[in-house]
Amino acid sequence: MTLTETGVGIRTVHDVAGLAAVTDYFSDVWQTPRTAPPYPAEVLHSLVHAGGAVHAAYDGTRLAGAAVAVFGPDRDTYSLVAAADQGLGYAVKRAQRAWALERGATTMRWTFDPLVGRNARFNLAKLGATGTEYLVDFYGPMADGVNDGDESDRLTVTWDLTADAVPSGAPLVPGDAPASHRGPDGEVLARRDPGDRAVWCRVPEDVVRLRAADPALALRWRYAVREVFTAAFAEGFRAVGMSRDGWYTLARTTEGTTV
Repeated sequence: MTLTETGVGIRTVHDVAGLAAVTDYFSDVWQTPRTAPPYPAEVLHSLVHAGGAVHAAYDGTRLAGAAVAVFGPDRDTYSLVAAADQGLGYAVKRAQRAWALERGATTMRWTFDPLVGRNARFNLAKLGATGTEYLVDFYGPMADGVNDGDESDRLTVTWDLTADAVPSGAPLVPGDAPASHRGPDGEVLARRDPGDRAVWCRVPEDVVRLRAADPALALRWRYAVREVFTAAFAEGFRAVGMSRDGWYTLARTTEGTTV
């Protein structure tokens, strides 16, 4: 077991009891009955048997985070799911990174809900990954307690495992760039750099809370952000940053380099 700076231990899990505990943890995070988990223990066991990894973080004996990764083609790995208690996400992802690098991988990909700004900031700013693909309604209808009633758009991020997080070189705030779209709240949703170097797009402050309180309004946000992202990605922009106040930076990239 690897001990993190916070005193939390992280290890790969192979035993039936440990995998069952991870399954229960994911059920609690995604607010599903433990009898209907989003990632059943037998599926996790099969993934481990096939060469994947289930990492679990323990605060003492308490399970405090988990992540699942498998191998893909061309020295690529794919993180199927990751969740952790507050402050432990970075340690869990670093453990996945170390596992992948030890086995010769150079990149890791995963998806997340682009409307969840805190996850975007973690993935893009903290880890230094790049949003490389916008997927419309990727999973179809989802019936868990977090995503129910929404459409499951996802942003694929690609993480260069051999590089440290570095600034993209693109401005991280829109400043006075001209507005291109208005959001469901009537405020500016997106701005575009006059020099065509960047697009900025805003997301709601807390879409999970908004979805629970007003599903129809949350869905309007989904459609509005989708319109900005799909158009920008079609032009070659990629997501490279997220500000603390909820603004994405989209910039043109060539082979992972912002231009």
